[in-house]
Amino acid sequence: MTSSLLTDRYELTMLDAALQSGRAHRRSVFEVFSRRLPEGRRFGVVAGTGRLLDLIEDFRFDADDLAYLSTFLTPSTIDFLEGYRFTGSISGYREGELYFPGSPVLVVEGSFAEAVILETLVLSVLNYDSAVASAAARMVAAADGRPLAEMGSRRTGERSAVAAARAAFIAGFSATSNLRAGSDWGVPTMGTAAHAFTLLHDSEEEAFRAQVAALGPGTTLLVDTYDIPAAVDLAVRVAGTSLGAVRIDSGDLPVLVKQVRAQLDGLGAVNTKITVTNDLDEFTIAALRAAPVDSYGVGTSLVTGSGHPASGMVYKLVAHETDSGEWVSVAKKSAEKATVGGRKFPERTLVNGVAAAETIHVGSPGDSGRDLLVPLVTNGELDAAAPGREGTVAARAHHAAAIAELPPAALSLGRGEPAIPTVYA
Repeated sequence: MTSSLLTDRYELTMLDAALQSGRAHRRSVFEVFSRRLPEGRRFGVVAGTGRLLDLIEDFRFDADDLAYLSTFLTPSTIDFLEGYRFTGSISGYREGELYFPGSPVLVVEGSFAEAVILETLVLSVLNYDSAVASAAARMVAAADGRPLAEMGSRRTGERSAVAAARAAFIAGFSATSNLRAGSDWGVPTMGTAAHAFTLLHDSEEEAFRAQVAALGPGTTLLVDTYDIPAAVDLAVRVAGTSLGAVRIDSGDLPVLVKQVRAQLDGLGAVNTKITVTNDLDEFTIAALRAAPVDSYGVGTSLVTGSGHPASGMVYKLVAHETDSGEWVSVAKKSAEKATVGGRKFPERTLVNGVAAAETIHVGSPGDSGRDLLVPLVTNGELDAAAPGREGTVAARAHHAAAIAELPPAALSLGRGEPAIPTVYA
């Protein structure tokens, strides 16, 4: 299945009308940006770029697509779509980069006809993936160096689950439970057993012995099906003091974790780790900083953006050529939705290596800091380094470097303004 019909109808009706008006082939520049961050957030994380480039490369209209579209589009538009290939250029923030209000995270240049019909695809990918990555980055900060695993596949759509796992990995999560994300993007996978496995057997001891026999003593045993202290005692008795970990999925975690740690140490299992997986978000993770938790598993809150499931990004025309070949800036003047016209050249202004401003030069490049736009597609040819497993790993590394530039207060979970101001120059 191609990605072409992952599109809102109005994009194709605009194309239809523009072909008839003679304006469809004007060179145009569209920008993707967010007017504001979710309330109280201090930064956002760009994610989804590698996935998006694959989808743009696959953006074709096959015979079935065209037959369906011919029921409401004119024959000339169907002829255009039959041969559609994106031949323009795209630049953008590196995947894993941080963004702020007004940041032009993606710039699409091509004819109006070929660029306008990418709007929904671009926004559906970047809005969701960036929402998950932004939430994940806050959770990573709250975990203070302890590893986190993404395990939210059962709490979102099947395709979104894969996207979420990838986005979380870019933002610093260590692993996912989703096998498709492991297969397609190289995200490390993890998982042992759920309560159903314990309930299947005639006793908890029988279940533990079966799991240890299959997976070895280094496995993680789920200890909250019945009685946690009894299960911890049983787990060490069955697996020995080399038991890899115990998992707690319910209860008053700060209290339980301390009790379980003391019990494990008293049984001689001093190296057995404790992982917790009970409806966690960045705030509950932060509340567990003083507890002897070794790792976290996060599901629902992560894949829903921790209360902000979309990033609020928009796709707007900011410049186009006239019939005489001159470039003109265009902008909306709508109340509370006004845009800044003209091609943008964003830079991250740094002072002694610390981010101080998001400086956006309008019309021509500046020289006030680190350039943020990189080429992603040039005349229809994709940058081979951005998609795939290699692109995902590179995005994760770039994110770590970008986070390291932020002032310390930016990682606070308390409500606040964006970590750095956006300045137009």
